[in-house]
Amino acid sequence: MKNKISIIGLGAGGMEQLSVGVYRKLKQTEHLFLRTKEHPVIKDFEEEGITYHSFDYLYEQHDQFEEVYDAIVSKLLEEANTKDIVYAVPGHPLVAEKTVQLLLNYRNTNRDFEIVVEGGQSFIDPLFAALEIDPIEGFQFVDALSFQADELQLTEHMILCQVYDQMIASDVKLTLMERLPDDYEVTIVTAVGSNEEIIRKVPLYELDRGVEVNNLTSVYIPPVGSESPLLYHDFKTFKRVISRLRGPDGCPWDKEQTHESLKRYLIEEAYELLEAIDDKDDNHIVEELGDVLLQVVLHAQIGEDDGYFSMSDVIQSITEKMIRRHPHVFSNVSVESSDEVVKNWDEIKKQEKTGEGRPKSLLDSVPKSLPGIMKAYDYQKKAAKVGFDWKDVEPMWAKVEEEMNEFKEEICKNKDNTKKLLNEYGDILFALVNVARYYKINPEEAITMTNNKFYNRFHFIESEVDKQQLRMEQLPLEELDSIWEKAKKQGL
Repeated sequence: MKNKISIIGLGAGGMEQLSVGVYRKLKQTEHLFLRTKEHPVIKDFEEEGITYHSFDYLYEQHDQFEEVYDAIVSKLLEEANTKDIVYAVPGHPLVAEKTVQLLLNYRNTNRDFEIVVEGGQSFIDPLFAALEIDPIEGFQFVDALSFQADELQLTEHMILCQVYDQMIASDVKLTLMERLPDDYEVTIVTAVGSNEEIIRKVPLYELDRGVEVNNLTSVYIPPVGSESPLLYHDFKTFKRVISRLRGPDGCPWDKEQTHESLKRYLIEEAYELLEAIDDKDDNHIVEELGDVLLQVVLHAQIGEDDGYFSMSDVIQSITEKMIRRHPHVFSNVSVESSDEVVKNWDEIKKQEKTGEGRPKSLLDSVPKSLPGIMKAYDYQKKAAKVGFDWKDVEPMWAKVEEEMNEFKEEICKNKDNTKKLLNEYGDILFALVNVARYYKINPEEAITMTNNKFYNRFHFIESEVDKQQLRMEQLPLEELDSIWEKAKKQGL
């Protein structure tokens, strides 16, 4: 017959909070083990003559809580080898008790012992009563030992448990300050539901100052109002703002927008973001990323208003795609290099398109709305993947010269044939894109850099001419050229 480990909870207060069944279990057992004796009910144990073994000494022997919990479980399993034992923890065994979870995980993979949870009262009930809050309004229960600021739902009642000492209290304070102002009022609750209960409201910055905390301490953070600026960083708030702008009482301009009317704004914002990236201006990048995000959320809101799709559909689609196209991260596929990643990506993408009946050509996957230079670049990349490409740069340069000669010949023959000149000039650009691709230069980025360079130098000429209180039209080209060279020497 297997030996048994019975797990019970000691509740939040004294002996009066224990159920009759738990009380009898404690009185009758010969082998009672406590995770900690730092609990209000222990005084009653001593009066009742209940004997126990505490694992408090293990907290002194280890630096990390995880190590303590592992050590406790090892001791319990060792004791259970020879007898039935009872393991008692504060509160309820299934609320914020890592050792209990470790024992249950052990039971799921090993059948050496019978391990059962036999109840107990959680400290959550008296905590709700002490704070006078209703969890149905929205409630988040967080482990103070392992939480991130961006995981917090600030619009809900929030309780951080296991604030064992001043060091943890300090970590909690610093993490909360990433989302809340220093003087935001929080409530420190210790030994709730017992005769030793202490409830104290303090500004956040005083959470670890002059306030005693122990293993029975939790911290309550009241919810932030839904209209508070503290939520301006939250995506849900942003989505709600856009929804309101397009709602019945929203902005007339926003309500009139369609997918088609917003197309040009998305392009403009994308190019403004590229400019910020080229300028290496982080603040400007943040602003422009926000403008691009605005366009995405506006399109999603229009889809939701029309009943076709929502932001959730957009996020689900891209999440599924990222997981599906990265099997080397989310599955068991192995890759050796980024080139192999790209190859796998293209193959997976090709498989996704199979059976859809859409692409008549390999080039159909290149968006028709791309600017000409970008489209030429992508067309050539697609063609190169199936071998339609020169291996060396010499024939590429030869093609550039050939196209330039054809353009010159056409000018000599008929310079008024605009359509023919456009065609020949386009051939030159297309050939130059091929050269750029060989040298791993993105031609769109290159022309953007040249445009910026021209702007800066031309603006320098304007400034220099203005200093002379003249107009540019009054100066000969040679003099303007001289100022241009001056701008070059200054690194513009």
